[in-house]
Amino acid sequence: MNKFTVNGRAVAIDVPVDTPLLWVIRDEVGLKGTKFGCGIGMCGACTVHVDGRAIRSCITPVGAVEAGAVTTIEGLAPDGRHPLQKAWIAAQAPQCGYCQSGQIMQAATLLKDYPQPTDANIDAVMSGNLCRCMAYIRIRKAIKQAAADIEGASHA
Repeated sequence: MNKFTVNGRAVAIDVPVDTPLLWVIRDEVGLKGTKFGCGIGMCGACTVHVDGRAIRSCITPVGAVEAGAVTTIEGLAPDGRHPLQKAWIAAQAPQCGYCQSGQIMQAATLLKDYPQPTDANIDAVMSGNLCRCMAYIRIRKAIKQAAADIEGASHA
């Protein structure tokens, strides 16, 4: 039995320990926001947080998150009002939208590490998250907007 939390809710899942976390999240827990992209950890569509850090859930075995805290796009802000989610909408970042949950989850850890990210910070941290629609300029704009909103809120 694999025990951990998903978005603050304790789960106990009876699957082999080598089952990819992605499939546990989608098929066993029933959260569909985390996407399958490449299956080899290269595209970032499956990005979630484990204990606050971005990981690729398609290549992370569920056994590796035992007793850990998993956060998916659904748990980033259950009401959809996280500064990144609001900025994504304002900047019209998504085109097809398929990669966007992974993009947002990666960006959330970026902003933890670099509260006022430079273009170089964004490029370095986000480079492993691919967007087939090439919405990178809008994604960068949304990240910078979210950073400004978070900064403004901390001074309010």
